Amino acid sequence: MAHQIVELTCPGCGARVTTGQSVCDWCHKPVIISTFNSVYDMPMPEVNKYAGVYRKALAENPDNTDLNNSVAMCYLKLKLYDKAIEAFEKAMEDNFDNSETFFYAAISLLKGKKAFYQQKETIDKAIEYVNSANMIEPLGIYYYFLSYLKFDFYKRKFLNTSPNYQQELATAQQIGLSPYDVDQLYKILEVEHPAGI
Repeated sequence: MAHQIVELTCPGCGARVTTGQSVCDWCHKPVIISTFNSVYDMPMPEVNKYAGVYRKALAENPDNTDLNNSVAMCYLKLKLYDKAIEAFEKAMEDNFDNSETFFYAAISLLKGKKAFYQQKETIDKAIEYVNSANMIEPLGIYYYFLSYLKFDFYKRKFLNTSPNYQQELATAQQIGLSPYDVDQLYKILEVEHPAGI
């Protein structure tokens, strides 16, 4: 049931589309938001429109992984972090092979605030999600995010963790890390790039 194809209204133009289509045949806008980059540059009213279409489709298909992941990306963009976390976690229940779902769930847990200001339980859960993302698909940006979490929370609070932020950063650089990805991460997190990492 996780990947069941669902018919819905295109969020872009209102045509009938299915979750099996990547873009609408009429307006050529995405039908399913599979990555945050799809909504990153969208104006907020358009993101809200997409979220509304997904919520309506989810009312009849609450366990659809694609719809839950898509609405979660919209909620993250709209800064509705609690709703984003809930939708990402619902998407994770039946689909363990999308590393971005775990990665963006971890970002949502921070709710637009620095790691330093979070509770340890929140940081531990974020680290667990990013480690899950790395088990699916190890990416430099995932290890860099671990480095940020461990630097801003553990190092700044003089707590020990293993591997430490420097080891995570070294892994990120070894796997491949672009300055663009780092800049995008901080924009999504809505925090300043900390000195020292």
